[in-house]
Amino acid sequence: MKKNVLALFAGMLMMVSGIAKAEINNEAALKFVRDVTNDGIENIINANISQKEKDERFAKLFNEALDLDFIGQFVLGRNWRTATPEQRKEFIQVYRQLNISTWSKRFDEFKGKNFEFKGTTASNSKGQVFVNSEVPMDQGAPAKVVWRVREKNGKYKIVDIIIENVSLAITARNEYTAFIKNNPGGVDALIANLKTKI
Repeated sequence: MKKNVLALFAGMLMMVSGIAKAEINNEAALKFVRDVTNDGIENIINANISQKEKDERFAKLFNEALDLDFIGQFVLGRNWRTATPEQRKEFIQVYRQLNISTWSKRFDEFKGKNFEFKGTTASNSKGQVFVNSEVPMDQGAPAKVVWRVREKNGKYKIVDIIIENVSLAITARNEYTAFIKNNPGGVDALIANLKTKI
């Protein structure tokens, strides 16, 4: 009897485990990231267009591919809970503009390079998965780039990019938390500081 109960319990655990793993379609998440990188390389980096047009295309791709509302809330950390609705809205807007401005200029660094995808890795966060890739470099080993992808309502969005084991989201969160801690102006001071960097 005891063995039967244990067997039944183990079976239930396997079923629950299977459901948990099925929360996000790994292949669909990998295809999403591959399509984003291909679009960026073909239609922005390698396109024979003006810098203004490149910036506009990059902004469109960036806004569509990344969940900047989700990322912005994450990088503001515990300060998000105490921020006013107006501060939250302004921070997201400024954070979005800063990232588009920064990465639009750096995007050409990938000219002549292609991402090689190496499957996916499970995430402890519900509805998320890591998509692994490498970028061959002119010298040395390929650069490892991991994309954290979140699925919500059937749509996939990138919520973090981890380059050589350094999370861009966590780095920003640590930086912003330290800034707010050392500035009496708090979130308003951070927003003002980010505006100067755009």
